[in-house]
Amino acid sequence: MPAPFAAALASLRERRLRGEVHLAEIPGPTRVAPYSVALEGEVAEPGGQEVATGRFVVLHDPDGQETWQGTFRVVTLVRASLEPELAADPLLADVAWTWVTESLAAAGVDALAIGGTVTRVLSQSFGALDATPDAVDLEIRASWTPTDTDLGVHLAVWGDLMATAGGLPPLPDGVASLAARSGGRGHPRPGSRPHTVGP
Repeated sequence: MPAPFAAALASLRERRLRGEVHLAEIPGPTRVAPYSVALEGEVAEPGGQEVATGRFVVLHDPDGQETWQGTFRVVTLVRASLEPELAADPLLADVAWTWVTESLAAAGVDALAIGGTVTRVLSQSFGALDATPDAVDLEIRASWTPTDTDLGVHLAVWGDLMATAGGLPPLPDGVASLAARSGGRGHPRPGSRPHTVGP
């Protein structure tokens, strides 16, 4: 294992997220880069209701990739359900993307080649399901290239992004984040592992 990737894994292991974020390690992609690690997460309210889910992937190619502009790439996914009236808001996608850029800026993250998409899906039910309320699902995909191996802060950015999409208020200044928990209310996919990050 290359030393930079080992350092990146160590920084992920050491990072603590807010208590509502639950993580589990899942298999990383094997075709995009020689080295990878992946986590899936969910954000649960104090009552236990899931309000957002997502995925955090770190790719590492010691030779670098031109489109990355570096040797690492962080790839994130966040999904959340929103109030139906928000579906008609023409600025919803723009606002959701500012959550990405503002989270990176607030964390002081220096990143290159930032890009992504925001998708919203309005689901309406008919016939026997006519009584089912309309639902709006928001999906944010974002990726960027870190400029060093301290990827723990990038993990925290993704955790904050999930919490924001899930409608949780930001942590007040001076309040410490609790350790991320892999058990408890969270229900990782079958076959997934707790948040250990790496071998």
